[in-house]
Amino acid sequence: MQDELDIAIGTRLRNLRITRSLTLDELAAEAGVSRAMISRIERAEASPTAALLARLCAALGLSLSAFFADEGGAASPLSRRAEQQVWRDPETGYLRRAVSPDGAGAPVDIIEVEFPAGARVSFPPHAASRGMTQHIWLFEGLLEMTTADAVHLLHPGDCLYMPVGDGHAFHNPGNSPARYCVVLERGAHQFA
Repeated sequence: MQDELDIAIGTRLRNLRITRSLTLDELAAEAGVSRAMISRIERAEASPTAALLARLCAALGLSLSAFFADEGGAASPLSRRAEQQVWRDPETGYLRRAVSPDGAGAPVDIIEVEFPAGARVSFPPHAASRGMTQHIWLFEGLLEMTTADAVHLLHPGDCLYMPVGDGHAFHNPGNSPARYCVVLERGAHQFA
């Protein structure tokens, strides 16, 4: 199953890069990711981490949800749980479920996340993500969010609004998984 997902991620990344007429070197420079790593991902020889994939998506002008969206499927206003795209970060075990319907054309993506106890993932500042914002709404567990200017400890029911492009870090300081929703608003960006 992971091999199939790695192949799908590699194929999608390569197709997006070629569609945008970017060389490996150009994408590497824009994303701050080595050319060799991008090549390994495209050939399904490496599984990208959440932070690395987010940098690649930002450089391509995409949200993670748009990256994982089913391009070939017909747009539907209904997204059934059994058909929602699920991806696990190979580094942290972070499980990401794309809840929003593919192809609906909404300026918002809804993502459900299960974040393991003790896990930490950082997303560095990236100019291509400027103008994007997100709400982090915690359902279960604890979540420590570090933004450009503050550290916030979220408890169940708390919701944090923040810009995406300034960089931020997620950390679960608890002894059980944190489960939360991300509502990502793409702002003025045009995403494919």
